[in-house]
Amino acid sequence: MRQFLSLLLLFIFSTVRAQAPEKLTASEIYHEIEKLNFLGSVLYLAAHPDDENTRLISYFSNEVNARTAYLSLTRGDGGQNLIGPQIREELGVIRTQELLAARRIDGGQQFFTRANDFGYSKTPEETLQIWDKNEVLNDVVWIIRKFQPDVVINRFDHRTPGTTHGHHTSSAILSVEAFDLVNDKNAFPEQLKFIDTFQPKRLFFNTSPWFYGSQDAFEEASKEKFLQFDTGVYFPLKGLSNPEIASLSRSQHRSQGFGSTGSRGSQMEYLELIKGEMPAAKENIFAGIDTSWNRIKGGAEIGKILKDVQENYDFTNPATSIPKLVNAYQLIKKLENEHWREIKSEQIKNIIAAAAGLYLEAVAQSATATPSETVTINLEAINRSENKMSLKSVELSPGNSAIQPNATLQNNQGWHESLSIKIPAESNLTSPYWLNEQGSVGMYRVDNQELIGLPETPDYTKAIFNIDINGVEIPFSREVVYKYNDNVFGETYRSFEIIPTAAVDFNEKVIIFDNAEKRQISVKITSGKDSISGQISLKSAKNWNIEPAAESFNIRQKGGSVVINFSITPPAQESEAIIVPQAKIGGKTYSKKAVHIDYEHIPYQTLILPSRLKVAKLNIKTKGQHIAYLEGAGDVVAESLEQIGYNVTRISPAQISTVLLKDFDAVVIGIRAYNVQDDLAYKQEILLDYVKNGGTLIAQYNTNRGIVTNNIAPYNLQLSRNRVTDEFAEVRFLAPENPLLNSPNQITEADFENWVQERGLYFPDSWGNEFTPVLSMNDKDEPPRDGSLLVAKYGSGYYVYTGLSFFRQFPAGVPGAYKLFANMISIGK
Repeated sequence: MRQFLSLLLLFIFSTVRAQAPEKLTASEIYHEIEKLNFLGSVLYLAAHPDDENTRLISYFSNEVNARTAYLSLTRGDGGQNLIGPQIREELGVIRTQELLAARRIDGGQQFFTRANDFGYSKTPEETLQIWDKNEVLNDVVWIIRKFQPDVVINRFDHRTPGTTHGHHTSSAILSVEAFDLVNDKNAFPEQLKFIDTFQPKRLFFNTSPWFYGSQDAFEEASKEKFLQFDTGVYFPLKGLSNPEIASLSRSQHRSQGFGSTGSRGSQMEYLELIKGEMPAAKENIFAGIDTSWNRIKGGAEIGKILKDVQENYDFTNPATSIPKLVNAYQLIKKLENEHWREIKSEQIKNIIAAAAGLYLEAVAQSATATPSETVTINLEAINRSENKMSLKSVELSPGNSAIQPNATLQNNQGWHESLSIKIPAESNLTSPYWLNEQGSVGMYRVDNQELIGLPETPDYTKAIFNIDINGVEIPFSREVVYKYNDNVFGETYRSFEIIPTAAVDFNEKVIIFDNAEKRQISVKITSGKDSISGQISLKSAKNWNIEPAAESFNIRQKGGSVVINFSITPPAQESEAIIVPQAKIGGKTYSKKAVHIDYEHIPYQTLILPSRLKVAKLNIKTKGQHIAYLEGAGDVVAESLEQIGYNVTRISPAQISTVLLKDFDAVVIGIRAYNVQDDLAYKQEILLDYVKNGGTLIAQYNTNRGIVTNNIAPYNLQLSRNRVTDEFAEVRFLAPENPLLNSPNQITEADFENWVQERGLYFPDSWGNEFTPVLSMNDKDEPPRDGSLLVAKYGSGYYVYTGLSFFRQFPAGVPGAYKLFANMISIGK
């Protein structure tokens, strides 16, 4: 039972982490009371961050007052990043936090499965094979059983495989199957050690004219099983329309460039019934479902009290509601229904605290601590109401420190105290739980059942303030945070993090050797606490010679670091290896790095990940030395070109001029630059003149929507959505004699081995006769795609367009990708 309750609380409060304390206005408190009086739940389900319909989530949360959650099967790890260089797991962390930021705006909760976004998939068959269908289905059943939604809504149609992203259709297929399994005790019976079965009442598909291909086709479709309702409502208490809230929510997906402008007025939404009984009232998704307090045994009396609270709420003094709220709290704690008891207990406690202006805070004196370290926590409590309150005790979790002040909390008279806590020696490090173990291409590995579904790792370091309010003792939990004053932003909060004694990382992720000469590599050791010392060595394949065998280090201050240099000599022949650092301190070995993600729109994130350096000895040749790189949506291509000996100058569109470009051997356009750099519309003529006068211009992939200019090439070039998602797809040489395949490096089929995630995307599907298509490839059962690499002579120079995913291959250290790009730069020289 205790295990069940702790698990349920993790689900309820997993979305609040490292944010400034919530301080509700009187109107917001009233809205929370409205939600307290509604006992109904909706789960929206799709595949990725950004798939969710924020209008519907906001509508159900803010107009209907239902518990509303979004289950995204993946964390969006396989997408692109428009705000920085992070991809794969790091991008997944960013998009996780963007979804949480969105839910804080639209009022929903957020869940995930263990499915890994391995990249674009064209069929659900492929998706469900790579994901491990049974395991993802297990997770969907688990989350539905935990959240207990009365209604489940799919974003996509399970009946139309092959018409959209394979992940999309798969999310709907899994939802439909889960709907029939969640109440079956024979389905995933191991879950029943923690939870019971549950049956939602209805399953819908959130349809629209888009799914029918046109408005006319949609109008002609049968609406017999449709619900339709207007989500364009206006909320006077918020001063915003529902679409305005939805646009603010969607605009949190900054890494995808999904900024959205709010709108006003009527906006219809349509739901098609897939399973369950059709509601009698077609504008009410909960019709026929009791969403009042009467739905649970013992709830009628609570409902009467809270109805009175709502009807007699004083917007000028919310604290007048506290006596009745406390009375209702006592009754809620006695409910037999564990699910609603825990949910409503926490809801009403938050309302009581807000109505009283009760401010409770536990602030660590340091942002980080290591296992076994003792940390001082500054405690604060203040009651800003006339209600009688006393602070009985404060307990610090994980439970090794407590204080019993028995202090009366007079109106607006603060209480402050400090307390120390010792971090357990075996404490888990603060890092995304789904990255702690090595998973597969399609699945993250999570061994702890209680963590599955949660958006982020729970904060285990907490302070429990036990406060007597009008004779009733109520525990209020607050996470331990770190707070500081920023000279620009003022009061700033961060999560309090448990970090390793030492973090070890390389300056580079990949180092390419183009000859057999030794090179220096640097290892940075950062201390998590004061006064550490030890030895650092590097582990690698035997044919790579590393000197010295080990080096001693000493770091005096917490947060300090030292850089240790090693010399590494590659073998004479081509070879690849992984180098692992090993810092030995006090009998323990540390081989993980700390990755920090810091963007204004999401909380500061620290990832503790295995530290690895890929080294490759390539017999690679280059021509030309000076490269201009025009930044696009974020990648590490420029750094990768430096690895093979190029001098790379990063430029912005504003810098582009005939004088600037004339001294470069090649100009490389970053990924999606023509989607995100508006100034390129005015600079394209200069770039093409550069080619005409003898330069080489290499344009990497762009999407076919939102192009800032239709003149991206000197000749006709039309982008499409064609892509080859199978990274193992056969690559055929259409122009075997072309310099791109021969000079200065001979390109063979072997150079397309060990590619990651995909071959490429957004290939052109139409081009002028001036272009030579160099490569052909395709996914299974699809026609050849010949637009992945095109080259054309223009004036005295060369224009190259490529949709190949070099931005993914370079961080993975794929040798053939480096050779091919070197040939692209070298053409005409």
